[in-house]
This record gives sequence, structure tokens and C-alpha cells, in this order.
Amino acid sequence: MNLPNYFLADLPPEAILSPAMIREACQTLKRNREKYLAGRSTHSLVSLLSTVAANWLDPDYSFRKFALQEECRRSGFAQRTLAKGLDDFFRQLTPDNFHKLLEQDLGHAERLDRLTSTDQERKSGRAAIAIAPELLVHITAGNLPVPALMSLILGLLVRSAQFLKCARGTALLPRLLAHSIYDADPKLGACLEVGEWAGGTVELEQALFEEAECVTATGSDTTLAEVRKRLPRTARFLGYGQRVSFGYVAAEMLNGMMADRVVARAASDVVAWNQLGCLSPHVFYVQAGGVVSPEKFAELLASQLDQLEHAEPRGALPPEDAAAISSRRSLYEVRAAHVPDTLHWSSKGSTAWTVVFEADPRFQLSCLNRFIYIKPVKDLTAALHAVDAIRGCVSTVGLAVPEHRAEEFATELARWGASRVCPLGQMQNPPLTWRHDGRPALGDLITWADWES
Repeated sequence: MNLPNYFLADLPPEAILSPAMIREACQTLKRNREKYLAGRSTHSLVSLLSTVAANWLDPDYSFRKFALQEECRRSGFAQRTLAKGLDDFFRQLTPDNFHKLLEQDLGHAERLDRLTSTDQERKSGRAAIAIAPELLVHITAGNLPVPALMSLILGLLVRSAQFLKCARGTALLPRLLAHSIYDADPKLGACLEVGEWAGGTVELEQALFEEAECVTATGSDTTLAEVRKRLPRTARFLGYGQRVSFGYVAAEMLNGMMADRVVARAASDVVAWNQLGCLSPHVFYVQAGGVVSPEKFAELLASQLDQLEHAEPRGALPPEDAAAISSRRSLYEVRAAHVPDTLHWSSKGSTAWTVVFEADPRFQLSCLNRFIYIKPVKDLTAALHAVDAIRGCVSTVGLAVPEHRAEEFATELARWGASRVCPLGQMQNPPLTWRHDGRPALGDLITWADWES
């Protein structure tokens, strides 16, 4: 597929970007927004975005086929892993889900179109309208494509022109989404820009920040701090920093066939996006006392990951990532030979997957790429004590607990500090209405204007 040069990221690798080019692109985006986007109705945008999403779910859609071919080659994701991740994302983009998101975050589906009132506002003689930034700038992390894709979708929904700045070598999928939007509606596509350069290119980023009304950034806490201090006083900043996730399995769920289902769901969370996202588990805490012991759970999980490697191979890794897994494996091989409460299982002849069981319950960062820890605990209270060192940095907790106790567990986790609790097997597949890091996706982007009649 030969992509036309609609965006800066379409330029050949030898092209040199300048601050003047960035400023001109931003000013063009603002003019295009005023002409083509600011006056669009929410209904028309929802319809267009839902149509684009439906296109991406079609196996014969040209942009999808090109994405699966080229992104797998560039990123190392297996085609099935990438296809499942894209399907999970685009299936969420339906008119019904957009409507739920608008009502959840803004109180009314037409809050971006006109002054509207909820029932309570109407009783007090009040109405409000949500106002979007003229130009949204997104600084993406690049480890996974979905956050960048979601940024573009939400920005269009609130009617902002957008400049998506991608890390070097990570712009392909955002470019393809932008091209697919351009293909469906060229005027809407003209309100988007996608650029790619190495992070920390100060002269380019300063030109970009000076034009922005709101800047979002995803990445390390160090990256966020650097971006924040370089923003002009007039630009709002939304940062999404380092987060980790874990799972908890109750003993009651480890009986017979139910245990097999729980293990399969745990394995799917490890395999999804090769465990590279903030929503991916590093550790599964398994309550002792079930028919299936925590040690047996680890063994069953290893068997499941081995089966999935044949059906959905992880893909090749950069040498430094493979070396990190090999080094960590060697450590546990030595430890398992001398410490009876440490066990490990791993793929033969590759670093494709690794399962480590150890009795020490303290939270352990995985080296990812399908490397998972299993740790036994007495109960959820003991698990939370073990993860206390990462309190405030937890994104998602995946649960496998009896249905009649699920609300009890979710409440305890929420009060402890987890911003999202979900069933095991869904950790990397949040709904469109998910509040990222506990914050409203649309509500963070807009400002309000109230009318007291």
C-alpha cells in the first residue's frame, strides 16, 4: 500500500523537520478545525467514527491488512496477537458505547453541541456546555498502539484539532488510523496531524507546545516531568505515568473445571499485547487452600502458555530484552536448585514464556514479554500487604473470585487504591467508558461553561 503524504509521518526517513514546519502544521490544523470540525454535531461524529471502526473489523479492509502485515514486521507482535488487540479495541467503538461515554462523563449526550441540563440542573435553573481545546497535542509512549489510537478517537469526539507526536518507529498504526479517517471524511482527516521524531528534540517540541491548548503525555514519570516543565503557562497538561497491574485468584475458584477456566483467563491476560501494557499483570496472587494449590496453578499456567505459544507465538524480541529474560531465568534456576519454595517453568529453546513460583509474596516487577510470577497468599488482605510498596501506582487488578463476593473484593481494592478492578481475562481489554487512572476520559479534555437562567 502506498500511503499519500497527508501527514508529516508520511514523509521519507531522510526528510528533516523544522520548528517552522511544526508551527505551520499546527496553525493549519486550527484553521481546518474551524472550517470542518468545530461545527460538526456529536451525532455525525459518532456515526463517522463507528463506521471507521466497523471498517477496521473487516478482514478485507485494506488499512487493516496493511497494518497486520507491516506492524508485525516492525514491532515483532505475532499477527494473531495484533489482530486480537485491534479487534478488542475497535469493537468498543459503537454508537451505543459512545453514547454511554458521553452521558457518563458529560451528563448529557449533546453536551458538546449546545447548552443542556440534567434533571437536577434543570430544577436549579442551570445549563452547561462542554468546550473542547482548539488544538490537542498528544505525546505517545509507543510501547502499545492502542493508547495513541484512543487519543485520536476521543479528540475527534470532542471536536479538537490534534497533533499526535509518536516515538521514533512507532507511528505506523496511528498513521493508518488517521489515513482511514481521511479516506472516510477528508475534511475530518485534515484536522489531524501525525509526526514522528526522537523524544527530547527540544526545538521541535517547543514549537509544538507553544501552539497547544492542551497536552496529553503517556510515558515514564521522568518523561512526564520533563514535558510538564517545558509547557507554556497557558497549556493544560494531562499526564499518564508509570502504572503496574496484578491479579488475585480466590481459593474457591480453584476447583475442578472452574480452575481450568481461571488458568485460561490468566494466560490470556499474560499473552495479550505480550504483557507490555500498564494493564498487564506482573504477578498473580493465588489464595492457598483450594483444591488446586498455588504451585499447581503455576504448573497449569505454564502448560497453557506453552499451548498458546503454538497458536499465538510471541514473536522475536530485541537482543537486550531477550538477554534480560535469560538473565532472570538463570537467577531462578539457581534459586530453585537450593530453595524448595521456588519453582520455575519456561519455553524450551527460546524466551517465549516463563512462569516463576515463589513463596515470598512481595510484589515483583516482571521483565514482561510473557514472564509471570505466581505467589501464594492467605487472603486478599495478605496480598494487599505484599503490594503495599506500589500503592498509588496500580492501574488494574484482575479478579477471579466467587460472584457473590465480587463486590466485596472490588470495594476493598478500590479503597486500597486500585483505579480499575475487572474479571481475570479482561485486564488488557477495558471498556470505552473506562476511567483511565481513575479520571474521566472526556471530562479531562474539556472545560465547562455554565448558564444560570
